[in-house]
Amino acid sequence: MEITDVTAVTVDMPLAGLDQPLGIGPYVTNHGQVDSMERVLVRVETNEGIAGWGEMRTFLTPTATESVLEDGIGPLVEGQSPFEIERLRRQVFIEYTNIELFFAAVETACWDIVGKALEKPVFELLGGATAPQQTAAMNADAADDETSISRDVEFAFCLGILPPDESRPKAREALDAGFSVLKTKAGRNWQQDVERIKAMHEEVDGQLEFRLDPNQGWSLDQAVRVGAALEDAGIYLQYMEQPIRVNAHSSLARLRQRLRQPIAPNEDTYIPHNLRSLIQEGAMDVAVLDLTPAGGIAGLRQQAAIVEDAGIPYTHHCAFDLGIRTAAILHAVHGLPGFSLPPDTTYYAWENDVLTEPFEVTDGSMTVPEEPGLGIDVDLDVIEDYRV
Repeated sequence: MEITDVTAVTVDMPLAGLDQPLGIGPYVTNHGQVDSMERVLVRVETNEGIAGWGEMRTFLTPTATESVLEDGIGPLVEGQSPFEIERLRRQVFIEYTNIELFFAAVETACWDIVGKALEKPVFELLGGATAPQQTAAMNADAADDETSISRDVEFAFCLGILPPDESRPKAREALDAGFSVLKTKAGRNWQQDVERIKAMHEEVDGQLEFRLDPNQGWSLDQAVRVGAALEDAGIYLQYMEQPIRVNAHSSLARLRQRLRQPIAPNEDTYIPHNLRSLIQEGAMDVAVLDLTPAGGIAGLRQQAAIVEDAGIPYTHHCAFDLGIRTAAILHAVHGLPGFSLPPDTTYYAWENDVLTEPFEVTDGSMTVPEEPGLGIDVDLDVIEDYRV
């Protein structure tokens, strides 16, 4: 089997508004706000008629992203086998470009093709079900087989920056929808960040765990104040995500020593070899990984092995993923060992999805497809409706 073509198309998908159930748009962050998100959908075709799908965010513009994929990566992989994923990952190189970011969508499509060709779901190709619920069930020697083979993966609810009084009802919505963890953005005003967490914690009577993500938006002293203020209020986050800028690992380690709030680098993990540095500096309690900057599922597997070997728990990041990348994340966290915390998601808040049968979010969880490959079908008509 050989790869014959790589094509990319961009869609712009709106978010459900804050006035709708589980709606989160506009989603405000330290860097701006999101009412909709451009997603690039990648299709890889083969000479045996089997095609696979991948997905990524736009880089600069849709045209630029599509060009790198079709004109840059496409010629490098065409004529080669989609089964040789690790060789392709190491072979693909474009000078001065973090090409792993783009190759990840092509790599995901290759996993989809291989699974379809072998009539196996991707999580089985990765070694089988190892998501937190499955690991716990097997370790406990579960009484019935149905429990031990559950394909449900729990996710964390994500919410943008809102005033404390507007955050309260959204925390209640998340709890009532079955989520146990809420991640909220931060970084524009550290004092309001504290008040927002306190308001939501009070609203749900401590029944939600919280993640606070300023996207590098705090200085070291502000991060100390936020963590200490929440400790004084008796609130202990599941983690503080990338509280200060990247490549400041000594400062991150000092912050970790001063607070009892777990520290979880995210953007730092996108940079090659930073995981080793973070581990050596003692700068993280949790790693927030992402298969796209890692170069795909195989790259994520390599990163997960590094972090697991260091005895550090890890989870998966959300980048406003539509159904294709959501499927890849489901298979990855289900099939790779060590993902012990719920991944983030905003999937519940899309106006629509490009899948013929969108995932259902039930009690804060989604089910890993058991059909071959990623186990999804893409609706070409929906793509045309939202195409950029």
